[in-house]
Amino acid sequence: MAEKSENPKAGSELAPARPEKVMQVERHDYPDLAPRNAKRTQAMRGFDEIYTDIVDYIVRCTHLIWDERDIGLIYSHYTHNCVLYGTTGTLYTREEVVRDTIQRLVSFPERRGMATHVIWKGNENDGFYTSHLVTGTGRHSQNGHLGPATGRMFTSRTVADCMIYENKIYREWVVADTTAILQQLGIDVQGYAERIAKASFDKGFVSLDIGENRHMIGQYPPEAEADTSIAATETERHTLRWMHDVFNRKMLGTIAKVYAPTAQYHGPLMAELYGHASIIHQTLGLIGSIPDAAFTPQHICSTPCEEGGEKVAVRWIMEGHHIGYGILNHLGAPTGKRVQIMGITHFHYKNGKIVDEWRVYDEASALVQIKLAQMADVKAASLNPNA
Repeated sequence: MAEKSENPKAGSELAPARPEKVMQVERHDYPDLAPRNAKRTQAMRGFDEIYTDIVDYIVRCTHLIWDERDIGLIYSHYTHNCVLYGTTGTLYTREEVVRDTIQRLVSFPERRGMATHVIWKGNENDGFYTSHLVTGTGRHSQNGHLGPATGRMFTSRTVADCMIYENKIYREWVVADTTAILQQLGIDVQGYAERIAKASFDKGFVSLDIGENRHMIGQYPPEAEADTSIAATETERHTLRWMHDVFNRKMLGTIAKVYAPTAQYHGPLMAELYGHASIIHQTLGLIGSIPDAAFTPQHICSTPCEEGGEKVAVRWIMEGHHIGYGILNHLGAPTGKRVQIMGITHFHYKNGKIVDEWRVYDEASALVQIKLAQMADVKAASLNPNA
């Protein structure tokens, strides 16, 4: 989707060009990323003076809110009507963001979130878009939203995509690998999903199967060409094309053509794998769980990288039915229920090939959707016992 339609204050799409010297995360320590009394290096009208550039902004304010516990900064860094899209629900007000942050920190008072990298685009006139990959560590030391404290440590990845205008985030997408946290804490994933689904069901929410999706229109095969209208560079267009070939056209051999033979895959459940075969297997397994899914990129941006090459961030949706087996093991035997998976992937290209991929999605959210649909089935059967 084009940013000019999402940002009412923007007069044009977010520009990829940026002559300013903006900090990068990969090779720098936190004091370098959030320096004291440093001069501003990027035009940022309306932003607090403490921020030197947009990477400093997103890294520093995230650190202050989550690590330093200055939760009240949300009031000056989010609009009152901000929308936060999560994998198990959407928040529609700033107050909900404050309450949700408090509850998560209650459970993990020792949590630390370390910026892995920030991929961004934009300017002070149109606003900024950041895709912020965080590696979080902590200990489940207090009773809270995940139940009684287990005392166990965890490490997980989260990506937060933010749309920002004059110091305030007005739209955010958060993909956290909740399943990785639950497994490391020894918490039953099935029980967690049941509880979340029941809470939604009690509010009147059900999962509706709306039938066909964009994967196949009638009896036609998947569309031959990718929609590259959201891309701004040739690397971004190339990324959208090969992802369409892999996820929609099921041409998984494409992976061996676009990834370096030594590529490393950083996946859900803290997987660290190497090489074409592993990456193909992980991708095939994801598709296998929802083989009729339509893969739809929703946003893409890229930045040059100090390590060489460039990095690309893609926010995407896979929507289909749980009619197969794959790597989403907690879903169990195929249920036929409709599932939507929101994911965010970061790629590192060097010499024209992908050398690293960070893929984040939440298996637990898919399980919640299936259980919610099953609860709706039980209710429908009780209302129509002769059906």
